Amino acid sequence: MKADLLRYERQIILPEIGEEGQKRLAKSRVLIVGAGGLGSPVVLYLAGAGVGTIGLVDDDVVSVSNLQRQVLYDEGQVGKPKALCAQQRLRALNSEISVLAYNERLDETNATRLISQYDIVVDGTDNFETRLLISDTCRELNKPYVYAAIGGLEGQVAVLCKGSATYRTLFPELPSPSDTLTGKEVAGVTPAVVGSVAASQVLQLICNYGEPLIDRLWSIDLRTMQSFTIDI
Repeated sequence: MKADLLRYERQIILPEIGEEGQKRLAKSRVLIVGAGGLGSPVVLYLAGAGVGTIGLVDDDVVSVSNLQRQVLYDEGQVGKPKALCAQQRLRALNSEISVLAYNERLDETNATRLISQYDIVVDGTDNFETRLLISDTCRELNKPYVYAAIGGLEGQVAVLCKGSATYRTLFPELPSPSDTLTGKEVAGVTPAVVGSVAASQVLQLICNYGEPLIDRLWSIDLRTMQSFTIDI
């Protein structure tokens, strides 16, 4: 095996990935919007897997209350910009990839500019408005949108804007807070599980294996470990 592929040998031996899949990962560009609880496992596993270019969009700073679930950060980074701290951590994890930090909030003034530079967008946000903006922009630019949401001990993942479904398919009208998984209450393990599933969807889309959640919504309740998938 080539020296530059030894880092990834444990996944290259998988028939679903192989050397060809690893080359696809190296050439791929993935944008993660939100470097918090969900974004932490997503970017860590994508960086470890060898996704060639990772973009991070977040305008927040690290707080002590983040550390219970946002495993990208440590106590010494409290008060510092998340995007820049995450960039530093990922570069230390994998010096072979490019990590671009955008210390800004995704909004209507920059969404098209940022998303157009990437192949896939992953949701690490916690509000309806930003998710709607991501979905609308991805649909316009024909970019897959890996949607993920958490709340308490529950979570869900879907691949939108790849088939026929968008975020507007899930929520045709502005939902009330009780209808969406955007509450502040959350166990630290919830984003770990859900974010890992979202990262897995990215690998499937890039390497073209299995059955990604295109036009399907996967949900899990960690109280009972019951999970199910529905068409959307």
